[in-house]
Amino acid sequence: MREVIKEAEKTKVAVGHFNISNIEGLWGIFRAAQSLKVPVIIGLSEGERDFVGVRQAVALVKSIRKEFDYPIFINADHTYSVERVKEAVDAGFDAVIFDGAKLPIEENIAKTKECVTYARSVNPDILMEAELGYIGTSSKLLDELPEGVSLEHLTTPEDAKRFVQETGIDLFSPSVGNIHGMLRNTKNPELNIARIKEIREAAGVPLVLHGGSGISDENFKAAIAAGISTIHINTEIRRAYREGIERALAENPDEIAPYRFMKPAQDAVGKVVFERLKLFNNRE
Repeated sequence: MREVIKEAEKTKVAVGHFNISNIEGLWGIFRAAQSLKVPVIIGLSEGERDFVGVRQAVALVKSIRKEFDYPIFINADHTYSVERVKEAVDAGFDAVIFDGAKLPIEENIAKTKECVTYARSVNPDILMEAELGYIGTSSKLLDELPEGVSLEHLTTPEDAKRFVQETGIDLFSPSVGNIHGMLRNTKNPELNIARIKEIREAAGVPLVLHGGSGISDENFKAAIAAGISTIHINTEIRRAYREGIERALAENPDEIAPYRFMKPAQDAVGKVVFERLKLFNNRE
């Protein structure tokens, strides 16, 4: 995964990161990536891991990696405690995010450093990521900006540099105008592209863009050019999944076989992922 992200930076593309809650989401994402022959990262938040199973999620993704000899990786997304970071590290995740964005910076640094130290002691190859700058927590449809999110107080290059140097993280997630979730009745905010470039130069490690759902194609392209190497998408595929099931049941209201009415949901997820991966990888 480290080499994949390094290559993405070199070639000015971004690795797509997509969350799952079940196996049909996983197959939809994998088959979209496979059709384009590009790497992909599967993410699970704490809630998603609790539903799928922490070790079971790792086994699913790694079984696909082994069977197909494919660059598909698994990331423990948005982990809010040191204890749950340790759980993910011990389970064999390829990467883990400690999310202390709501904490004061001193506490965020201290807990992130503790997570990094533990992870390195268990698996020197694991990638550790952390966040500085609050962008919300839920991947859902929104009527307004998430509570506590301010577009006037973005992550600064100075804080980014200090944070990375003091914690030793491999990947850094800043607040640059991005939010978790999608606004229902208007476009999501514009990203601060100049700030992304400044943070990448100051931080010295690859940048991760969370809250990718609802961002314009033009903003994505500019963000990748400015230094974003990994992009997270969740709300868009959650919506596609639900709409796929709704359509299937509307067309066949008497259907009771889950694999039949979930197949359209899987296909809907794959379609969204395919288009996003084309964009992130500069494919026509």
